[in-house]
Amino acid sequence: MREKSTKTCRICSLEIVETEQYYCLNIDNNLMLRFKLLDFLPKIDLSVTPNPIACNRCMIAIEDIYEFKQLCIQTETTVRNLRQESVIKKELRADNIKVEISNLQIISNNYLEINKDVHLCIEEPSKTELYYCYKCNFSTNKKKNLKQHLQVQHTVRKSYNCNKCDYCCATKSVLKMHMRKHTGQKPYKCNICDYCSHNVYHLKRHMFKHTDEKPIKCNICNYCCIAKSELKRHMHKHTGKKPMKCNICDYCCSTKSDLTTHIRKHTGEKPYKCNVCDYSSSKVQNLNRHLRKHTGEKPFKCNICCYCSSYVNHLKRHMHTHTSKKPFNCNVCDYCCTTKWQLIVHLRKHTGEKPYKCNICDYCSSQLQSLKTHMHKHTSEKPFKCNVCDYCCTTKSQLIVHMRKHTGEKPFRCNVCDYCCTTKSQLIVHMRKHTDEKPIKCNICCYCCTTKSDLGRHMHMHIGE
Repeated sequence: MREKSTKTCRICSLEIVETEQYYCLNIDNNLMLRFKLLDFLPKIDLSVTPNPIACNRCMIAIEDIYEFKQLCIQTETTVRNLRQESVIKKELRADNIKVEISNLQIISNNYLEINKDVHLCIEEPSKTELYYCYKCNFSTNKKKNLKQHLQVQHTVRKSYNCNKCDYCCATKSVLKMHMRKHTGQKPYKCNICDYCSHNVYHLKRHMFKHTDEKPIKCNICNYCCIAKSELKRHMHKHTGKKPMKCNICDYCCSTKSDLTTHIRKHTGEKPYKCNVCDYSSSKVQNLNRHLRKHTGEKPFKCNICCYCSSYVNHLKRHMHTHTSKKPFNCNVCDYCCTTKWQLIVHLRKHTGEKPYKCNICDYCSSQLQSLKTHMHKHTSEKPFKCNVCDYCCTTKSQLIVHMRKHTGEKPFRCNVCDYCCTTKSQLIVHMRKHTDEKPIKCNICCYCCTTKSDLGRHMHMHIGE
């Protein structure tokens, strides 16, 4: 009898029988479990084992420890906030500021490891007076900066109000920057392109686009970006955290902008409107894509051939024609394709799902385009017309095939002989001559053939009998 293959758990080193459930700790397989393990055990080196795995017992332990740690952090945060409420109410005094004379070169490595977000530039040993925030890890060599930090970050009082909207803030400079949104003033200009902004930080972030520099890096994967806000959003992928929740349904997400867009599904609001036609959308990205229909702009270009497109997903799909890569595979048959949507449509052949239904007759289809084509039967509309003859049809593909009669184009060629034709279906039928394949079968006798027309002629023999 064949022995069962065994695997070893990277955590407890116990063997895992083939029938037992286990969890991969590779970055590509189970990133969430890997992140939770490294969160409380950062010194473990998973690269020592080629394909590290964890047994079911260790997986449960990792989940429990991670949840316990998060509970402790949440409780500690709550306790600190309650303690600081009384402190915040007091006016800012000099004794609220910790002043420490320290040598920058002797800051311990442990402190730097824990406070990775504190950026210190150590050039040479010097006596520097540092001001530390008593509520977070912020530090500065200027007392003025620390006062401003405490007012903005830790003080509830926001005494500066905008006279045009409900916005309020803690400092005059922040209010001045906000007012530029109303006036349209953008004093900070890029010296390379036409970009300008009302905020100096936005200009600094913009400049990274010219240098291709991405200084903000994720400490879990290879992701890097130009802004801390982008990194914060990215980290939700590792933690699975979705703090933004819809108050109407169960939807939750990681960013405020995604939640705002989602809420519009409930309200039906479509604030982004086309100034050429009646199109409107709940997303500005959708409007930008739509406007390209009017402008004819095709910004996404292939770096191999002359192909260009208005949509990035069309370019991605086109690139597969150069690589012959079809990354989406059917788990039922051998079908593979270049886009996820093509796979979804294909799977309906196996499930029998036909979500697109005609509101006049009983026709239903697995594809939206098929339903649109069907609707022309009810309206007798044939919108696609030949500019050479009087031919008209219901689909663009039919018109393309027809035009080959005028141009003489025969793009489908046999790789065995010199035969070429205008349609793919004609080539498939021709190839059966080389393979002797006869897939069309008679349901009365043993007759089989290569085309439906041959079967139709054969069926007359049975009818005549």
